[in-house]
Amino acid sequence: MKQFLRLYFRTSLALRVIVCFVAGSLLGGLLWYQSQKVGQAEIVGPTVAERIIPYISPFGEIFVHMLKMIVVPIIFFSLVSGASSLPIRRFGRIGLKTILWYLFCSLLAAVLGTCIALAINPGSGANLDAWQELMGATETEASDAAQRAPVERPLSQLLLNLFRNPFEALATGNFLPIIVFAIMFGLAMRISMESGDEQRVARQELLGNLLEACRDAMFKLVDWILEYSPIGVLALTIVNFGLYGPSIVGPYVSVTLGVVLGITGMVFGVYPTFLWIVTRRNPLSVIKQIKEPMIMAFITRSSAATLPLSIKTAEQKLRIRNELASFSLPLGATINMDGVCVHLPMFAVLAANMFGIKLTVGSLALLVMTTVLSSIGAGGVPGGSLMLLFIILETMGLNGQQVAVIVALALGINPILDMFETMNNITGDLVCSYAVAANENLVDAEFQGE
Repeated sequence: MKQFLRLYFRTSLALRVIVCFVAGSLLGGLLWYQSQKVGQAEIVGPTVAERIIPYISPFGEIFVHMLKMIVVPIIFFSLVSGASSLPIRRFGRIGLKTILWYLFCSLLAAVLGTCIALAINPGSGANLDAWQELMGATETEASDAAQRAPVERPLSQLLLNLFRNPFEALATGNFLPIIVFAIMFGLAMRISMESGDEQRVARQELLGNLLEACRDAMFKLVDWILEYSPIGVLALTIVNFGLYGPSIVGPYVSVTLGVVLGITGMVFGVYPTFLWIVTRRNPLSVIKQIKEPMIMAFITRSSAATLPLSIKTAEQKLRIRNELASFSLPLGATINMDGVCVHLPMFAVLAANMFGIKLTVGSLALLVMTTVLSSIGAGGVPGGSLMLLFIILETMGLNGQQVAVIVALALGINPILDMFETMNNITGDLVCSYAVAANENLVDAEFQGE
């Protein structure tokens, strides 16, 4: 037993999740097939799937609940730490420009992801009754029903919703006010640090260190939860395939195709065009210089883990000066999540198709805005986008049961999507940093992108 556990934990997490996903798919498919045979034989009584799934589904529900448990704390601490690290007085216009470029690229990614999701339309034509059955099996808290989101939200209502009592927002699960409050709180801390008052600076630095320690502790908690993720994936996949059968493969394929297509468009379309417009230099030479951190991000699935190589590449190959690279890249690893912005709209459109939610121009605009704001708190850790699904889906008006269905679907293919997302995130960090450096004459003469 000890040797098995040793081998289990030595195996990479991504491989463990994929193996459990495949095993769960096969076991669930067998249960579904047996249920179909029983139905055709018109045998009265519960099928094998109906008898077994109630005992399996709690192991998947535990994983979903653990993700919901940490989503608000990790986003809050990550956002406050990232915003308070911004040296406002030292960089001024350059720091603001870096943040604006990051937000602009995230906006482009969210728009692109939404457009591709609408074009692919994952989950369209799905049998809603079967999904309702799946919803009931994967989430037992029927009392946690939520109200449907209104079809259209006036701009004034949306703006007012951004600025609410943060404690009320925490109690009601209203994520957008929490995100806005965390950013403003972090910026207020930074301005206080740069006030010149030694006593105030000392207090703010102490608070900053405490919040960073809380963030690091949350990252460790994420590691523990991710270690449980193969069991959660196995249970949820058995439930999914056991109730819905092989036709569930359709949404998996369409979502994966959409995400990969969107990220390919960002890396080889949007970023090169953006670089050429801003710098008037050959964008392919820049992409070529950053291939090593792109590969590292693809393998590790972590922007934070790839950060040292990103800084080294920025300074030694792109020749970005340290004063900008040491600031923009750590900040980008925290707030610039272009790959997540491509990913999240896919599952939002999938959810809309499965549960009959009508997507209007207003709701799509809210989806894009929520995606950009929520992506800021992804934290640069493997699987960070899973936690953000709760923000996107609950903003759409889905209740706890429906959110559990979509998260259950996302769990199975998240390791694959996460590799592409993280590569996109790192590429966006380096491209934006180089664009700002070139625009502000912070690129050494040895490399001019030719």
